Amino acid sequence: MDFLMSLMLGVVYQADSLLMESRQVIGIVAAFLAAVLAAQFGWHGTDRVIGRRQRSED
Repeated sequence: MDFLMSLMLGVVYQADSLLMESRQVIGIVAAFLAAVLAAQFGWHGTDRVIGRRQRSED
C-alpha cells in the first residue's frame, strides 16, 4: 500500500513539474509572438502614415 501511494505521489509530482516547465515555455512563445505581431503592425502602420503624408504633399 505504501509503495502504491509513493508511486502515485511521484506521478503527481512529475506531472506538476512538467506543467510548471511548460507554462514557462508557453509564456516565452506567447511573448515572442506578441513582439512579432507588434513589429508587423508597427511596420504597416508606419507605411500607411508615410503614404498619407506623401499623398497630402502632392
